Amino acid sequence: MGETTVPDFFDRFAMQRVHSGELDAVLADSSATLDVLFLWGRDCPNCDIAKRAILAQPDRLSWPQVRWLHCNVYDDEAMATRFGLHGIPTFFVFARGKRLGRITSWPGAEAFRTAIAELLAREQA
Repeated sequence: MGETTVPDFFDRFAMQRVHSGELDAVLADSSATLDVLFLWGRDCPNCDIAKRAILAQPDRLSWPQVRWLHCNVYDDEAMATRFGLHGIPTFFVFARGKRLGRITSWPGAEAFRTAIAELLAREQA
């Protein structure tokens, strides 16, 4: 079985796969202003809604200063435990390894875009 029911999502929207054991090193090595960690699960209807929304507007949800990361928490339970997940999808935003915020569930493309854009502007100020 594939990782997602949204065909070719990770081929069409570039996200780096990370595992719980490497997350801190990946975040520490970031040259991006922000890192967005997308925690999702295989066959998760709400995760698929988020994926479809992201694919519908990839240019509006991409910023050159933002690196996207992802982890299937069904395959990496340590990641889910680390962040105390109660549901997916969940997005965590980091700047230089420091956690800035959490977006639980998919709020819609515009609300998501606004939240990330505001964090990005604050970090670049």
